[in-house]
Amino acid sequence: MVASPQPIVLLDKVRKAYRMGEFTVEALRGLDLHIAPGEYLSIMGPSGCGKSTLLNVLGCLDRPTSGRYLLGGDDVSTIPDDDLSSIRGKRLGFVFQSYNLIPPLTVLENIEVPLFYQNTPEEEARSIATELAGRVGLAHRLNHRPFELSGGQQQRVAIARALANNPLVLLADEATGNLDSASGREILSLFDDLHSQGKTLIMVTHDLGVGERAARLIRLRDGELESDTRR
Repeated sequence: MVASPQPIVLLDKVRKAYRMGEFTVEALRGLDLHIAPGEYLSIMGPSGCGKSTLLNVLGCLDRPTSGRYLLGGDDVSTIPDDDLSSIRGKRLGFVFQSYNLIPPLTVLENIEVPLFYQNTPEEEARSIATELAGRVGLAHRLNHRPFELSGGQQQRVAIARALANNPLVLLADEATGNLDSASGREILSLFDDLHSQGKTLIMVTHDLGVGERAARLIRLRDGELESDTRR
């Protein structure tokens, strides 16, 4: 029998609570989740179900109140802030609904930003960024700035930037939310390609059509796992 691969993401009884004046809000309630390397997972659920909180925990932007979070086999639940920031920069890539590109920078320079923070040599960073721009279909737009690009093209730049450090996990938060249908389909096709190449993707969405593109769909309700479906 072949052993199952070690989960790239493991949540063990993760709880996240927020203090709101006299009240405590339980955003996540003892959540267990195992994600294998190369999985393509979407997270859905009604407003207030805990999707954003879960994404913040997975993205090392927030810490669990209790429970464990193992990323690539390392427990990142309680490590110091400086170490957590380093792990976030090296192991995770983020794609946001609003792109979050830097307006004065070119396509190539925007893709290079994470490499700058990792002290990657300039020539190597330029080579990586150029290759990634071609990978997302923007080899002809290297010197254009965000305002010269369509929404779909801006999101492609954001995806290339998220891949710059070859992260363990790519996290997408409503990545097609600001796009028209045609551009949205192009971005989802790009995610399909990344999945076929072995990249681990976690996508939060409110759109069922988008969510069902993933190989695995989990639904949250009231901070708990309601369902976990694979196709």
